[in-house]
Amino acid sequence: MIKLDFAKDEHGLLPAIVQDYQTGEVLMLAYINRQAWDKTLETGKAHYWSRSRACLWLKGETSGHVQIIKEILVDCDQDTVVYKVEQLGGAACHTGYRSCFYRKVDGNRLVVDAQERLFDPETVYGLK
Repeated sequence: MIKLDFAKDEHGLLPAIVQDYQTGEVLMLAYINRQAWDKTLETGKAHYWSRSRACLWLKGETSGHVQIIKEILVDCDQDTVVYKVEQLGGAACHTGYRSCFYRKVDGNRLVVDAQERLFDPETVYGLK
């Protein structure tokens, strides 16, 4: 049995770094609790704990941009995971970009790093 160290964090959350399984591109960082971990292992689809909504969520349940787990890495302290995923629908970011890391630091400002939006978040989520 795999035992992750959920006790290290007072809220029982561990970071999950998410990468494209073919390219290694970092798509996002999210958090998992024991429930999200168990659901991910059970279904083969990435589940996370939403800190803002305080609930379990299946990535892509609203947008259809589900993440299929291809491989999971666990760090030496058993308190961080890397999910290598197949990103369905092309976009991991709720803002419509492929990666949540679509901006880079340029001097004292952030600039979009040559990515196109793959979907309009207002249409998908009703966000403004």
